[in-house]
Amino acid sequence: MDQLIILQSNHHQQQQPPIKVILFTIGIFTNVGINLNHALTLVHKCRHRGIILRLISIAGVLDFRKVFNLLDVSMDNMKWLLSVYDSANEGIILTLPPIASNDTSLALVWSCIASLHTHSLNLKIEAALELSTLACDSDRNKDMIVIEGGVAPLLKLLKYELSPETQIAGAMALFNLANDRNRVRSIFNEHGVPVLAQALRNSYILVQIEVAKLIARMAEHDGVCQEAFARKNVIETLVRLLSTEGKINKFLRSNSVNKIALSSSIWPRHKKEGKLLEVSRLIVEFNTNCCRALWMLARDNVANCRKITETTKGLLCLAKLIENEKGELRINCLMTVMEITSAAENNPDIRKSAFKNNSPAAKAITVQLLRLIDESDNPVIKIVAIRAIGHLARTFPARQTRVISPLVKQLCDMDPDVATESVIALGKFTCPENYLRAEHAKSIVEFEGVQRLLNMLRGNDERTRYHALVLLCYLAMHAGNNEQLQQARILTALRGAGKTVAHKCSELRDLVAQAVHHLKLSGY
Repeated sequence: MDQLIILQSNHHQQQQPPIKVILFTIGIFTNVGINLNHALTLVHKCRHRGIILRLISIAGVLDFRKVFNLLDVSMDNMKWLLSVYDSANEGIILTLPPIASNDTSLALVWSCIASLHTHSLNLKIEAALELSTLACDSDRNKDMIVIEGGVAPLLKLLKYELSPETQIAGAMALFNLANDRNRVRSIFNEHGVPVLAQALRNSYILVQIEVAKLIARMAEHDGVCQEAFARKNVIETLVRLLSTEGKINKFLRSNSVNKIALSSSIWPRHKKEGKLLEVSRLIVEFNTNCCRALWMLARDNVANCRKITETTKGLLCLAKLIENEKGELRINCLMTVMEITSAAENNPDIRKSAFKNNSPAAKAITVQLLRLIDESDNPVIKIVAIRAIGHLARTFPARQTRVISPLVKQLCDMDPDVATESVIALGKFTCPENYLRAEHAKSIVEFEGVQRLLNMLRGNDERTRYHALVLLCYLAMHAGNNEQLQQARILTALRGAGKTVAHKCSELRDLVAQAVHHLKLSGY
């Protein structure tokens, strides 16, 4: 302890130590404090007290051996630290302290974090990439980087825009750290949100791609970050970047984009294929990650969904991307639209403001969703588009039968999930909460949906049979006197399904009973 006091008192009289020594000092002091607390606890157990208390808190030989070993390790660490401070080698460290020798990962993390504080750009890039690799290896390494103070210097690489390479390396390292809510919150606590918002607005396109990935991951794992990014106008920035004007401006500004992509070792995806970059692929990657960030910001967040709809050209931009793009980019756009429509389904204000019948944006979105339902061969895309249309069921007027027809056609889809989602969506058109349920129910019957639903009742998928029975009940209650219902013998079908499908669900049994009663009153 005397050496510790001397070290602290003489600290300001010494030359400024290297940052690596400072990191070692913090780790060693923490370890020494923990071990001294262990020793103090053992001393308290052995002090003079009553015989009963001494018997209860008796300390064994193994306890003493453990404490002695911990104190020996602490002494070795302190001896190493004193030798470093007393040396005249200008901070060059040739050995590691015992605390780091037993954990090579810890020593490497300390060394990398120390390099982030140097003036050399190459060292900063190398250290950030090494931390990124370490973070990929295990969650323990991720936690170690956060605990040892690696987040703040990584954010500085993004904040001060030293070079695009350093920004990309810093963003990649932070991205690999941010797969857990606690670590994401650590980035947030280091004021990472304004740094990322600034980098997204002002950086080169290659940097923006990595920053968009990081924003998406942080928003995915932490709702607090969702709201914080929205406050920093990240949603508006993403929509602007996704628009044609923003994209062209970025390419006009980034005159060195070829140089960065072709000469940088930290961007392996773009090979040296001459002086020209594969610009189209870069644009797709850029848009894909911006759309994913927008999706994660909108997910389960009504306020952010409202911001997207209120942003100029927000929905129109998404509709255009859905129309012209394919693959992951299209899916990310669709998922964003589905989140917005889900918010609109449960929020009358969004529904009335963003999805009015005369709104060009709402029309554009609807056209693209219906086109994908009709033309797409990808079940994932179909399901997302069908869900989005279902969310908007209360926004369509009775005369828009063009919305009902594609959904009825999907009842015969070979993929059972697509067929089931179509049933669920049609159920939202005919449920009691929909003011135009009677008109929509008649349209479904006219498009020969009843027979298809009866075929689904005979299937083996319990979830499909459940929703098909619900929709049949709604049709029986709201379609009125209809010859097709009589020809399909819907009354007999409902009675049979009530015994087989609805026997486990009291609510469904009640719904079937109401439908049967209504049919009897109507003279079926």
